[in-house]
Amino acid sequence: MNQSTSNPPVRRFIPIAIRLAPWLLALCLPLVVDSTASGNFAYCLVWSFSAIGLAAMWGQGGILSFGQTAFFGLSGYTYGIVTINLGDGWVSSWSGLLIGLAVSVVVAALLGYMIFYGKIKGVFIGIVTLSVTLVLETFMAQTAGPQWAIGEARLNGYNGMSGMPPLSIPWIGGEVTLENTRFYYLVVVLLALVYGITRRLLDSPFGLTLVAIRENPQRAEMLGVDIRRHQLLIFVFGCALGGLSGALYTIWGSYITPSAMGLTSAAMPIIWVATAGRRSIGGAIIGTALLVWLSQWLAIYGSQYALILMGAILLFVVLVAPDGLLPLIAKLVRRGAVRKTPSPRSFKARTRSEP
Repeated sequence: MNQSTSNPPVRRFIPIAIRLAPWLLALCLPLVVDSTASGNFAYCLVWSFSAIGLAAMWGQGGILSFGQTAFFGLSGYTYGIVTINLGDGWVSSWSGLLIGLAVSVVVAALLGYMIFYGKIKGVFIGIVTLSVTLVLETFMAQTAGPQWAIGEARLNGYNGMSGMPPLSIPWIGGEVTLENTRFYYLVVVLLALVYGITRRLLDSPFGLTLVAIRENPQRAEMLGVDIRRHQLLIFVFGCALGGLSGALYTIWGSYITPSAMGLTSAAMPIIWVATAGRRSIGGAIIGTALLVWLSQWLAIYGSQYALILMGAILLFVVLVAPDGLLPLIAKLVRRGAVRKTPSPRSFKARTRSEP
């Protein structure tokens, strides 16, 4: 009797504890590592914004886009242009961040309108977005001459832009620069905020409509759903998160190069989201952070090893776990928990056999 009345409340809180555990771990991490390590972990988390956007587009809306790094680069370059021209200070840095996001939203809206209202579907969306990414990377790589400058900001071709100031906030006694540990906490807070907003959006009627469009767009359109408008909105939302990732990356490293928009970079978000599980926002965050950290660790011995491993992981996931590794692990854990839980019949038999 006591076992049956105590287990349900415990089981009810297990999913909540599982969801809160990564956030508590992230908040406590700077307490056990130095500021440099905190900055490096912030780098791993910065890419998760782009992964969340792709998971929302691909997992919920069925839109496979290779354009996340295009908006990553657009926002990063915009941040550099704005801050170099406006100079140091918290007004300059936050203006660069917001203007970078605005540029990503506007360009995503224009591109998305041409894609979805131009009736481009399926794999052709991936081809178009990849083409846009490569064209943008090629264009930025040839801007090496002195004529390629916007005010005081030189684009510098393949070498990229550098020397951008970090974020800062006004404080008593002067401005406080958000670097290393402070920047890490900013990224964690923004990541939690974006996670909550995305989760609410995908659980809303809008998100459920996206699922209906993904499963059967013809039936959804027959029921009166404006599928192009829904696809355009989720596309802009996902690309804006890619732009946020690019701006934060530029803030973290004070540089941005055209290689951030290259073919390899364009494929990485696909690998991260496919490996973690494209229909799990939390899984996309954790999986991306772990895979980026693993890539950075392997890059010490040679960048080719990281690329080989990412390719092998993607091949394994496609063949063994099409829904992603984290959903597969969760399914195995639940299956093991069910097997370990004694049934009422076995419990009665065991109590009868006791002397």
